[in-house]
Amino acid sequence: MGYVHSYETFTTVDGPGIRFILFLTGCPLRCKYCHNPDTWKLGNKNYTAQEIVDQILKYKNYYKNGGVTISGGEPLLQIDFVIEVLKLCKENNLHTAVDTSGITFDINNKEKFIELNKYCDLFLLDIKEVDEQKHIELTGKSNKNIIDFAYFLDECHKKVWIRHVIVPTINTDEKNLLDTRKFLNTLHNIEKVEVLPYHTLGKDKYTKLGIKYPLEGIRVPNDEEISLARKILEK
Repeated sequence: MGYVHSYETFTTVDGPGIRFILFLTGCPLRCKYCHNPDTWKLGNKNYTAQEIVDQILKYKNYYKNGGVTISGGEPLLQIDFVIEVLKLCKENNLHTAVDTSGITFDINNKEKFIELNKYCDLFLLDIKEVDEQKHIELTGKSNKNIIDFAYFLDECHKKVWIRHVIVPTINTDEKNLLDTRKFLNTLHNIEKVEVLPYHTLGKDKYTKLGIKYPLEGIRVPNDEEISLARKILEK
């Protein structure tokens, strides 16, 4: 059984082609720019892997050039459930992807992640900050597990798309971008880098949950900042 926040049957922004995206609940990070604080708490609706795949198969004909993406929250908090779903997807010849920060990876306990790799075709890896102290300030946690996970996927020759959110006053300066690019250059399995401009579309969710919005007063990136980030990171 898995704790599910929601799912969407037709998306085009979380991996190649038209995709079914499953959002799981639970996340140990508290990213200041998070637009889904309603996914932080582990809980909500319970589904079996088969129940999820039954929903997916209703639309299978639309996913011929797409597939299934599991996101969150942090989906790998529920790695056993993720493996179950992906295994069933592969039995039905569906392309699979996981959108993750990698925060739950443990270099001394890799067995579950090795099993996950058998059923996941693509990882959408969220690199938030390469500097550990800045990462702690931005998310509340060290990035050590994330960096370890990036190198683990590289060693396993798994396909990876990097996702990097840019926020003015936090990580849009050229030095920060170049440091991120320097880290990405050490990886050999990156197929694509996506620069994601910070937005405030999730702000109302904080109000409804009674949580103070962490980036109050921070503007969205301007065209010049977005262009610089894409020039450095997406090359």
